[in-house]
Amino acid sequence: MQRDLPLTGLQVLDISQGIAGPYCAQMLWQQGARVIKIEPPEGDWGRYVGVVREQHSALSVSYNAGKEGLCLDAKAAEGQKVLHRLATQSAIFIQNFRPGVAERLGVGYETLRALRPDIIYVSISGYGTEGPSAKAPASDSVMQADSGLMFANQDTNGTPRRIGLLLADIATALYAAQQVSTALYHQARTGQGTHLELSLFEACAALQINDIAGFDINGYRQGGAVSAPNGVFQTANGPLSVLALNDDQFARLCRALERPDWLADPRFETNAQRMQAKEILHAELAEQLLREPREVWTERFRQHDVLHAPVRDYADLRAHPQAQHLGLFQTLEQPGVGALNLPGLPGKWGKRALQPAPAIGEHSCAVLKHAGFSADEITRLLGQGVVQQAAHSGMAVLAAP
Repeated sequence: MQRDLPLTGLQVLDISQGIAGPYCAQMLWQQGARVIKIEPPEGDWGRYVGVVREQHSALSVSYNAGKEGLCLDAKAAEGQKVLHRLATQSAIFIQNFRPGVAERLGVGYETLRALRPDIIYVSISGYGTEGPSAKAPASDSVMQADSGLMFANQDTNGTPRRIGLLLADIATALYAAQQVSTALYHQARTGQGTHLELSLFEACAALQINDIAGFDINGYRQGGAVSAPNGVFQTANGPLSVLALNDDQFARLCRALERPDWLADPRFETNAQRMQAKEILHAELAEQLLREPREVWTERFRQHDVLHAPVRDYADLRAHPQAQHLGLFQTLEQPGVGALNLPGLPGKWGKRALQPAPAIGEHSCAVLKHAGFSADEITRLLGQGVVQQAAHSGMAVLAAP
């Protein structure tokens, strides 16, 4: 039997698509909330991006695991009535459409607040609801360029690069989930609801506060590592990250490498001096590390408490002894996809194990029945094509005959 979780008893209506909104809702699900995922007949666009198998993608599984799926044509008048009815029954409402879309669907904040004053309403957009960029299209790549993330990730030649994760969307989801927690506390104290308005633009800026502060202090971007040695070096059988952040750590590295000459070298006396002589230091370190396999160096560095780590791929990460000790990965059997080994929320408390993401409309009838719709109402909505019910998990959506 499921233990009582922090958000047990809360119903979340998630009409968002992609990553930022869905991942926020999925984190709330892991913490105990019931999450209803509303999708149009064609499905969330996230189902068709990246690695795709049948009706699912890695993206759609990762950010919708555990939710109940309702397929609804919210463009139809009857569909909007259904959406409105479900929204007023939900404690938390999440949407990430461009400004004005939720209002056209009849589920804008002011409309729902009038019927449920304590609702926590999450609006996620690219740039916010007002201002010169409010209606501009936004994607993760657009946002990484426009917010400075690519500037922060320049290569050694100064060429801006995209960070190889959907970081803008993921960061916004994390900030949104955190703000939902504060809104729930505010609601518990005052009985009042909250309209949480977040944008990818703001989230990306917030992520970079330290780098922006450094830019202001220096008047320019200081790229690269802040200490030496600090980098990824090849060993005889694989790459290894090695660094020393201060003089004590550098001394430990010298002892591990049996390099008393480095300790006596005035060029390496302080981090500032080591930074000046970084090319010499890195060249000598690279030459030495190539002589032995990675396992030899990791054991030696472990003994001397040197900052280091092998550069792992995801298979290596799963095999990491600490990952196994923590039970970091769990097996999710996703119909139509197979077994996936995925991490859940960090920490041990207040979360549940991942469950499969829904097919389009997998739980449509069950959701409506739970919401108080009569059998006749459900039959009529199915017959009109306003609601669609999947034949079974992993199969195409079928309208009622």
